Amino acid sequence: MNGIKTMVLMVTLTLMLVFIGGLIGGKSGMTMALVMAFGMNFITYWFSDKIVLRMHGARPGSESEAPELYGMVKRLAQRAELPMPKVYIMDQDQPNAFATGRNPKHGAVAVTTGIMRIAKLQAMGRG
Repeated sequence: MNGIKTMVLMVTLTLMLVFIGGLIGGKSGMTMALVMAFGMNFITYWFSDKIVLRMHGARPGSESEAPELYGMVKRLAQRAELPMPKVYIMDQDQPNAFATGRNPKHGAVAVTTGIMRIAKLQAMGRG
């Protein structure tokens, strides 16, 4: 269902861009807008996970660096019958986490050091 929603969103945005291109530049404006829309949709679909991870300054985390995090992500992936996603860490104090990727094979989970610190405190009984 999420794939259909994504496709509808991308088609809608493409049509809006083509319409605006037509208002500004007529038929040639529509053509240029369509080419731009295809380019943007391609880049957005194939590289959105890398773009959002870079925007948040996420770096790949190692299992030795965050064994609890790796264990939790691994258990959740197994329960959901999904492949193990790549794990990223963001050096930020505010608690936050998100998952991204165009499909399960290209999945990534990113967590902040702030949420990892809170989880560690709770595990120690101080939270």
